Amino acid sequence: MHRIQTFNAISDKGLSRFSREHYEVGPEVSDPDAILLRSHKLDASAIAAGLKAVARAGAGVNNVPVADCTDHGVVVFNTPGANANAVKELVLCGLLLASRGIIQGINFANSQDQISDYAELSKLMEAEKKQFQGREIAGKTLGVVGLGAIGSLVAEMAISLGMNVQGYDPALSVDAAWRLPSQVKRIENLSALIASSDFITLHLPVLDATRNLIDAAMFAAMSDGTCLLNFARDEIVDSEALANALDSGKLAKYVCDFPRPELRGKSNVIAMPHIGASTAEAEENCAVMAADQLMDFLENGNIKNSVNFPALYLDRAANAEQGTRLAITNKNVPKMLGQILSVLADQNINVIDMLNKSRDDVAYNLIDLESKPSDAAIAAIAAIDDVIKVTVL
Repeated sequence: MHRIQTFNAISDKGLSRFSREHYEVGPEVSDPDAILLRSHKLDASAIAAGLKAVARAGAGVNNVPVADCTDHGVVVFNTPGANANAVKELVLCGLLLASRGIIQGINFANSQDQISDYAELSKLMEAEKKQFQGREIAGKTLGVVGLGAIGSLVAEMAISLGMNVQGYDPALSVDAAWRLPSQVKRIENLSALIASSDFITLHLPVLDATRNLIDAAMFAAMSDGTCLLNFARDEIVDSEALANALDSGKLAKYVCDFPRPELRGKSNVIAMPHIGASTAEAEENCAVMAADQLMDFLENGNIKNSVNFPALYLDRAANAEQGTRLAITNKNVPKMLGQILSVLADQNINVIDMLNKSRDDVAYNLIDLESKPSDAAIAAIAAIDDVIKVTVL
């Protein structure tokens, strides 16, 4: 029986993936094998000896102590792409709000509560609508910074709306490149993209390399009247440089999902309350993906969409007995695999299939055995220096 502790309200569509026969799932579960959460801030003290995985039903893992998890051999999963369509649609909303006087016009119309006569109200609307005139996005240039699951969908959407799209992503993966529409013009220099875009939209994670990426120099490179959209992470934009760009008029509009006290009340800021992924469909998609990834890991040791472990998938050997797969995590140092296999050989246990991969300072191994190892063999592997965790599946 696998034990899953949940935090936050996880969609029933995700929770229903766990069979009651093999899983105990809920917020009251103690000593869990895995934790499933959304935005709950997980403390490092939650990483108990028996914990094997943490799954975040969402893309960002800033609420999970990833480094501590890695040190304890705990795999951290996220669900990239599961909420991509929800964010893409909100970016479209942001583009329209930035280019047209929609909010201002609605506020003006709603403020005329002293007028009860329809003809009088209509005459006023016709007379004043010119102050809310905007510009169309068709024919304008959108610069997409970050061309992953969300960025590629945004690029495709913008192309269908008649925009010219250019993209920047120095870490573009092969899979992401395949997803990217051919009409997207790849730009190798961020400053060049920023200088030649009417609208800029950010779709990057927060890393050391991306924190305050949009700084004073980047704002200086923008053409006057540029609109910046940030539905990624607040920390990607330097707050002081942003305020200066807004006050000087260099930046015409800032549309974001992260309200800041110092920006409240600015007419050229549209701040939403972090609702990019707040749709029923996105929450369901994230929960289902997180649950499926957890199950495949707990049952088979396979890893997909981890932020701290290598991706690894190994089919179960057809002639392997039930319960004879080992999942072993160790520090990524030389001679580890040889030591592990030596223990198995000394126990006369035949290896029938295996896969080993590493990521940064951690290595992960799946080993299918012809027979079930003894407790002594498992203890011997666990006792090897730099072995972090051994699990029999």
